[in-house]
Amino acid sequence: MDMKKPSFVPPYLAGHEMNIASLLAAATRTFGNRPAISIGSTAVCNYAELSERSARIAAGLRSWPGMKRGDRIALAMTNCPAYIEIMWACWIAGLCVVPINSKLHPKEFEFIFENTGARIAFITDNLLKSISPLEKKISTLEKVICVETVGYDQLLSYTTLDLQDVDDQDPAWLFYTSGTTGRPKGAILTHQNLRTMAMRYYADLDQLSDKDCLIHCAPLSHASGLYSIPHIAKASHQIIPESRGFDPAEMFDLIGTYPRVSFFCAPTMMTRLTNFVGRSEPRIENIRTIFYGGAPTYLEDLKKSIALFGPRLTQLYGQGEMPNTICGLSKEMHGDTDHPDYEYRLSTVGIPRTGVEVRVVDDDDHDVPYGEVGEVIARSDQCMAGYWNNSEATAATLRGGWLHTGDLGTFDENGFLTIKDRSKDMIISGGTNIYPREVEEALLKHPGLLECSVIGRRHPDWGEEVVAFVVPRPSVKVREEELELYCLENIARFKRPRAYFFLDSLPKSAYGKILKTELRNFLNSDDAQ
Repeated sequence: MDMKKPSFVPPYLAGHEMNIASLLAAATRTFGNRPAISIGSTAVCNYAELSERSARIAAGLRSWPGMKRGDRIALAMTNCPAYIEIMWACWIAGLCVVPINSKLHPKEFEFIFENTGARIAFITDNLLKSISPLEKKISTLEKVICVETVGYDQLLSYTTLDLQDVDDQDPAWLFYTSGTTGRPKGAILTHQNLRTMAMRYYADLDQLSDKDCLIHCAPLSHASGLYSIPHIAKASHQIIPESRGFDPAEMFDLIGTYPRVSFFCAPTMMTRLTNFVGRSEPRIENIRTIFYGGAPTYLEDLKKSIALFGPRLTQLYGQGEMPNTICGLSKEMHGDTDHPDYEYRLSTVGIPRTGVEVRVVDDDDHDVPYGEVGEVIARSDQCMAGYWNNSEATAATLRGGWLHTGDLGTFDENGFLTIKDRSKDMIISGGTNIYPREVEEALLKHPGLLECSVIGRRHPDWGEEVVAFVVPRPSVKVREEELELYCLENIARFKRPRAYFFLDSLPKSAYGKILKTELRNFLNSDDAQ
């Protein structure tokens, strides 16, 4: 450890340990001179500098007229050092972070800003055109600040703010999930939830130190940002690729540069890394852990990745409502090739995480026997407090004190959970959740459509892609280009259908319910080719 006294040392404030930002303060007091953030191979700041900058931004936020504990601050940004600074600044100030997928459509940003009542939104310059106009349109949104402008730099001129008081149940991370009813829901994660998630990281995944590194090749608005918390608590080095995203060649360069690296990736990203290796000589020994999850993982792809990376993979099964922490398949299980059930275990999502109760139940919430399919429900002190301003959805999802995931699965006698289907018909493309209802509502804005149904189709690179079955109104001619335009005007580009099938009618049950199973069967038939 560098014994030189760091330039900024947060004061010790007894009784503030409930604030998640106390983890950064503790790391800084001991490891202030250790590297905190780098872009590629270029150092940006050490822990003392990160802590000081965050404390200055926190002071600037709390100086905002009327700003009070628990107010929401939105982050609509691509990965950058400022993202990490602002996250911790919000928590120092006792405010709530609203992380938003930077790929969303302006109308989707607008809904989240309005729904949360976010008073300030931080953005990166690539979103200036789409988000800046909302400052005048949304009454509760008082300021949009681009982190590449002087407006952001002005926040750094404030005198540092000490860690503020919060309660365990104060909201800290308000994460918006895609909505099955056409509107996303905000899962409220409290300071206790985030602290518990960090402790379970140490219990089940890795013991970390200031010598570890975390590469953020996945969005900081999702799992990668959440897993920065246990890493920052141990003064680990945060690495942001120069591309601000995922590029296999760049990833292997970073792996060759830094020791003891970990990173989160969707299964499709892991497959791309595996397939890229023939073009380089990666220093696999520098990898400590690859976390993967967020989408189905195909067994043959996984076996190829294990053959390359060895026992460095760990699978995570969770939801935004209980982030990263329902079940897991450990590195040891990935490496236990002599186990008689090895391949079967690789096809599961593992066993319940430490301190998490998981059940598989029928429609009346009664446990089903081993091997039978039911809904996966879970309970732990990491489960969300509820949905923001949505008591009806909260009551339905958390009924009986259990998180009802909407996933269908089975338990075996040894406690391994297999996910069979998604009862909410969610499509997962490239690790991103897409709900058919959102796409269907966008399509049905077209006056020439009578009805439509959206499902996922397997894709070799993205896992799944969106396809739409549409029924035009009688005597109306509808072109794909028109439907594409309606989607682009109302939802994010990545959610739009990649193929359209025009039908005279949709298959329905005797009760009028669209039979998506028949649509999936059609995709596998010769008629769909």
